[in-house]
Amino acid sequence: MGKEETTVSNGPVLPPSLDGSAASEILHTSALDTAEAIRSGRIDAVEVVQSYLDRSAEVEPIVQAWAHLDPERALAQAEEADQARREGKTLGPLHGVPVGVKDIFDTQDYPTEDGTVLHAGRRPHEDATAVSRLRAAGAVIMGKTVTTELAVYSPGKTRNPHDPARTPGGSSSGSAAAVASYMTPLCIGTQTNGSVIRPAAYCGVFGFKPTHGLISRHRILQQSRPLDQVGLFARSVEDAALVAESLIGFDAQDPDTRPSAARALLATAREEPPMDPRIAFVRTPVWDQAEETTHEAFAEMIEHLGETVEEVELSQQFDDAVALHRTIMEADLARSFEQEYARGRDRLSSTLREMIERGRKVLAVDYNEAVSRIGALNTLLNVIFHKYDAILTPATTGEAPMGIESTGSPVFCTLWTLCGVPSITLPIMTGPAGLPLGVQLVGAKGDDARLLRTSRWLTQAVLA
Repeated sequence: MGKEETTVSNGPVLPPSLDGSAASEILHTSALDTAEAIRSGRIDAVEVVQSYLDRSAEVEPIVQAWAHLDPERALAQAEEADQARREGKTLGPLHGVPVGVKDIFDTQDYPTEDGTVLHAGRRPHEDATAVSRLRAAGAVIMGKTVTTELAVYSPGKTRNPHDPARTPGGSSSGSAAAVASYMTPLCIGTQTNGSVIRPAAYCGVFGFKPTHGLISRHRILQQSRPLDQVGLFARSVEDAALVAESLIGFDAQDPDTRPSAARALLATAREEPPMDPRIAFVRTPVWDQAEETTHEAFAEMIEHLGETVEEVELSQQFDDAVALHRTIMEADLARSFEQEYARGRDRLSSTLREMIERGRKVLAVDYNEAVSRIGALNTLLNVIFHKYDAILTPATTGEAPMGIESTGSPVFCTLWTLCGVPSITLPIMTGPAGLPLGVQLVGAKGDDARLLRTSRWLTQAVLA
């Protein structure tokens, strides 16, 4: 795309206008409806992809969400999708729908550089399992989205579409920003601390992190086996369910996945609950780190929801969850990035270098103790989920912070990532600056479908 041909301002990247044109209709259509329109022949995949490419040409100079975008390659996939439909071949649930992929997932037709100069020019010879499943579902791999350095904390080039002077969050910064700015309807990313929920909340889209072990991490940059989880970005709960359902499944290459029956996430998400859900509002041990405006916003929402919500206090066993997570993550970073540290420590950010150096000092007994606590914490959470459909808590401390030197605090995601439970952020509130303020719902481990159904219900209850 030639930036010299595009004139843009440095202000917010607003949603494209609904001017009645075919392109504007495409951009405002859900991924679910787009897939159905392509399968039925009412629209061609080429027209869909071209509309998103045109949108990218318009706003990418501001947002800078793409690490690698090849319009010719994207259109070639769309043409193949249209040809398959004309030939009457079996079509998948994402047939012809563009999906962006975080640049830590291996892709055989794009570089995978992991947000670091140490991996510049890296060209994998095969796809990550998650990317293979997207292709099998018929998706068009639109391009690779920007990640922070080795998917940790040091920011990439991406800006927040609502205010380019603010962070989009991280580490899946490009994925969240690309969906929020209508450059693609769907993206995938990863979370080891808050790397899906936080950027989705800051950018004002739906970010869903399924239960640990449901989606294969084979050929995805590894940070920590106990903590790494694949997530996704969409503009509705139903779209999130659609792509998650295509990704979930057993993979012998990922030892944490297990054979199981297919999960009807989309069908369940679209159902009305048999009765109004019961929701537990949990402040968590880090409530004091939330901004006062966040406290006030949640108080107002809880009052609005009435008897549906009850406040629940976590036991003291959760008080050191952030420290447990830090022990596991930093020790595993030291192991996973041993080669990068050995041959290029001077080219790593000081933040990552210091995390690795702390991780090298973690004792085996402390690491094993931290990992062993995960099961006990989930047992305690199950007591809550026996009574409540979901836990309600902030996704972030507040709106996206000013400045692009950091990616904001992940602290309201840490506990849930540590426990491997499913979580989702809903863009249903705004903060004092008029920017998105994420509402996080958390479900019981393995109960992803009910969490999505409750999320759709809550979204409608708040926005009605």
